[in-house]
Amino acid sequence: MNSKAHSDGLVLCLDVGNSQVYAGLFDEAGTIALRFRQYSGKGVSADEYGVFLKSALRENGFDPQHITSIVMCSVVPDRVYSIRRACAKYFAIEPLLLQAGVRTGLQVGYRNPLEVGADRIANAVGAAELYPGRNCIIADLGTATTLEALTGDRRYLGGSIAPGLRLSMEVLEQNTAKLPAVEILSAEAACGRSTVESIQSGLYFGHLGMMRELVTRIREECFDSERSSAVSQLSEGAAEAGEPLVIGTGGFAHLFADAGIFDVIEPDLVLFGLYVTLRRNQ
Repeated sequence: MNSKAHSDGLVLCLDVGNSQVYAGLFDEAGTIALRFRQYSGKGVSADEYGVFLKSALRENGFDPQHITSIVMCSVVPDRVYSIRRACAKYFAIEPLLLQAGVRTGLQVGYRNPLEVGADRIANAVGAAELYPGRNCIIADLGTATTLEALTGDRRYLGGSIAPGLRLSMEVLEQNTAKLPAVEILSAEAACGRSTVESIQSGLYFGHLGMMRELVTRIREECFDSERSSAVSQLSEGAAEAGEPLVIGTGGFAHLFADAGIFDVIEPDLVLFGLYVTLRRNQ
């Protein structure tokens, strides 16, 4: 995954989610050279984040002193302060935070644009850069499963938010007396022959069915010129962009690689979107 822009140093991109920090390091050519993750639960201090980030870089052969820029997005406001303190203390860099006022190149069609999660915007920025002129539906499978509608002329229309696979499994475990936690995987059969198989089947095929229904409805509502109220508001170029490309991303997207729902899987989409946003604001 490359960007058209070139940097003069290493760029650290941080997606600070509900359960973990997903980090990516981009080299001087704009190519992602390293990916790593860290738990980001409540109570993690700035020092813990800073030590981890520097250690992860060193253990993978990168000198933290070569980091010239840091960009981040977060859906957890109380962790933004700790991460920003860590970047300032351990890297002497004030990170760019993807938030209102940052140039993204998108026209956000939400009724209140401030409500859109920064990770969803980063995904849309990445998709618009990788597939210019294409209508896109982006499915991000993380703690929550989100779907976004993006037009070929870079208009973010909105989307859907649903509980993610792990969250669904945890709710079952915590709120039922006899249902255990299970490994989340691609189930082979809908009819499980044990409690574990039945839970795995319900999680996998239930999630697959939900995504198929949402993709179908978003395609009809946003990109079908005969049925859509949204498409009448699009530019002529977007209306001519045709059938939307369905992009899968996020930690669980690989489970559905062979399910026929995604046209392409871009596991680093949010990191690439952050990198592009940084370059656009420099």
